[in-house]
Amino acid sequence: SAHGNARFGMDLADDQIKFLEENFTKVSKHPDDATLMLIAAECGLSEEETAKWFRMRNAQWRKAEGLPAELGSVKD
Repeated sequence: SAHGNARFGMDLADDQIKFLEENFTKVSKHPDDATLMLIAAECGLSEEETAKWFRMRNAQWRKAEGLPAELGSVKD
């Protein structure tokens, strides 16, 4: 596609991104290992790639929400 979909430096298909986004929105922004494994299997990605996507996506989401990019970087 024109925008190349190399989001976060990852070359993902539209349906993979759609599935990841759905899980991010509806399931968890921080999936546990078991969930991550299932998402990875479903997407045909490695767990490492899937975890990376969630890290990047969280940072992006936090930025959009006006929050610091990393969890726990701000002391209450």
